Amino acid sequence: MPDDFADLVREHQGLVFRTLRRMLGTDDVDDHAQEVFLRLHRALPQFGQRSRLSTYLYRIVLNVARDAWARRRRPDHATAPSTEDAATIEDRLPDRGPSVQAILEQRELLAAVDTALAELAPAERAAIVLFHQEERSYDEIAAVLDVPVGTVRTHLHRGRAKVAALVRERMRLDVL
Repeated sequence: MPDDFADLVREHQGLVFRTLRRMLGTDDVDDHAQEVFLRLHRALPQFGQRSRLSTYLYRIVLNVARDAWARRRRPDHATAPSTEDAATIEDRLPDRGPSVQAILEQRELLAAVDTALAELAPAERAAIVLFHQEERSYDEIAAVLDVPVGTVRTHLHRGRAKVAALVRERMRLDVL
């Protein structure tokens, strides 16, 4: 583990931002990442290296995401995560890549997946994000979620089935 906390943040910031973005959408990711690193800083003296730091950090990220979900469920908070992407210079330059139609369809599909992920139970969403986005093994996910490997497989199976059904439904409704 790096001696300097700033080095630790630099080393793991990609992991934290990617996971939070997939877990929560684009809303306030910076604030949530700051909360993750603040919690990590406070918890490091008790860490004791009983597990890998990345596993410990994933656990903190999931706890911050759960807290954010709980706040979103309150009646005074709007729910749907934002799916708008900021336009970059690359979006405005001519490209020999896919057509505008293909890009729009891809973005529509990604928006449908993000919306479907938002509707999953937290454990299913966490398992899917950790496995597919962060490419973690079943054993690593089990350690992060503190559940048996069989439960991870169940969360993945059910989560994938729900996402597929929700995406098919949304894409069908968009065509009508």
